[in-house]
Amino acid sequence: MLQKLRFPLLLGVIAALLVAVGYWNIRPESFMQEPVQATSTEPSIDFYVVNARTVQYQPGGKRHYELRSERMEHIKASDVSLLTRPDLLAYRGTELPWHVRSERGEVSPGGEQVELIDDVVVERTDAKGRPTVVTTSRMTVWPEKDYAETRQAVRIDAANGVTTANGMKAYLDDGRMLLLSNVRGQHELR
Repeated sequence: MLQKLRFPLLLGVIAALLVAVGYWNIRPESFMQEPVQATSTEPSIDFYVVNARTVQYQPGGKRHYELRSERMEHIKASDVSLLTRPDLLAYRGTELPWHVRSERGEVSPGGEQVELIDDVVVERTDAKGRPTVVTTSRMTVWPEKDYAETRQAVRIDAANGVTTANGMKAYLDDGRMLLLSNVRGQHELR
């Protein structure tokens, strides 16, 4: 009879040892730790558009602006849109638009502010056919205010010469530019 009880007793002792070892390895603090989640440095894109084109009209029916971009990505968390090679024609109701382009762009929530990044070029030809080309590495534009500015080095190629400066404020509605510092110019007299 002792032999019949020996086998189940041995199994009971082994089971008790396994339970004890398992209990010994479980620490209460392991239940309190937050699970480690993989963090991504990439922003969460909730949608994108390839070959985007947007046209906005003024209340009277004239074109206000036309924006094209090779790719537009919208970041859900910040409501910021990223543009690849944005190309903007800002008509503001006139037939002579400002042509603005860059390598990259960032549009703030609501479209109030546009940050143009890398190889920014702003061109306009006036009513007399004289071109003006402004180049810089970065520029912030407020489309509804017809205003742009940069703190970076800027170069202005106009019909009568070349002007360079550090920083610029541009009032697009009247074509006025205020250069901030280190202004240098080379102009031809006619």
